[in-house]
Amino acid sequence: MMHPKTEVRFVDPTIGYGVFAAEDIPRGTIVYVRDPLEAAYVARTANRTVVDDTPGKTAYADESGVHIVSRDNARYVNHRCDCNVMATAYGFEIAVRDIWKGQEICEEYGLFDLGRDIPLSCGCTRCRKRLRPDDLERFHAAWDGLIRDALAKTADVPQPLMACMDGETKHRLRAYLCGEEPYLSVTALHRPPAILSAVPPDNLKPAPFGVNG
Repeated sequence: MMHPKTEVRFVDPTIGYGVFAAEDIPRGTIVYVRDPLEAAYVARTANRTVVDDTPGKTAYADESGVHIVSRDNARYVNHRCDCNVMATAYGFEIAVRDIWKGQEICEEYGLFDLGRDIPLSCGCTRCRKRLRPDDLERFHAAWDGLIRDALAKTADVPQPLMACMDGETKHRLRAYLCGEEPYLSVTALHRPPAILSAVPPDNLKPAPFGVNG
């Protein structure tokens, strides 16, 4: 479930659609949580983002290796190397920078094990030009730093999605914020699932990413 103060807009013919902030969204805001109505399945290959022929992200692998098919604005979030949102190993995504009204919400696809090199042209000054299978290994320390700084702000900003967060995720978040548990690194996003035999839905199929998602 995507933050309620977002909207989908057409970006351009190459990128397709993207998600934009309808109001200011401060750093530390949880911008996506799992929706119990979203489809979930265990793929044969762990942690591969599955996309269809439409622009934007339609599915991702969570921290348990289970693939989640987004059903709302979340499916249109594009990649940028200077992203303002990041997935966490806690099962939600958080704003790692202040997002101003009208600004596109973009995440870091390198957090997902895509299993292949993918060309990038996100247009930012930090563009890496390619997503690579070892991006998480190379950049996780920097990404964890951004996420930890954002998590420190969660109690200071409005959290409209907190009411939609499942109890286990709330417990893990509170345990970390209270110092009862250590921070869970994004490297946990590559943990394989316990079962690898389920067949994904017929309407999902691998396809190349577009220029920006």
